[in-house]
Amino acid sequence: MKLTAEISMYPLADNYILAIDGFIRHLNQQAEITVITTPTCTQINGDYDLVFAFIQQGIKQSHAEFGRAVFVTKFIADHQL
Repeated sequence: MKLTAEISMYPLADNYILAIDGFIRHLNQQAEITVITTPTCTQINGDYDLVFAFIQQGIKQSHAEFGRAVFVTKFIADHQL
């Protein structure tokens, strides 16, 4: 099953651009998913489990490196294969 996630990150730090860029860079390093970045959010599309795994890894890495941040995410599954 495919999944599309739309995620917006709101770092609670002065260096918020650095934190956002780091999170997007993590996602863009994953060849198994498609990443589209817009001014207000990043859209991730791919295998259901991989999308969740890469988002989880990115959030964990971001919290460890940059501290607190709010992530707002929407998910929609695509049952067509």
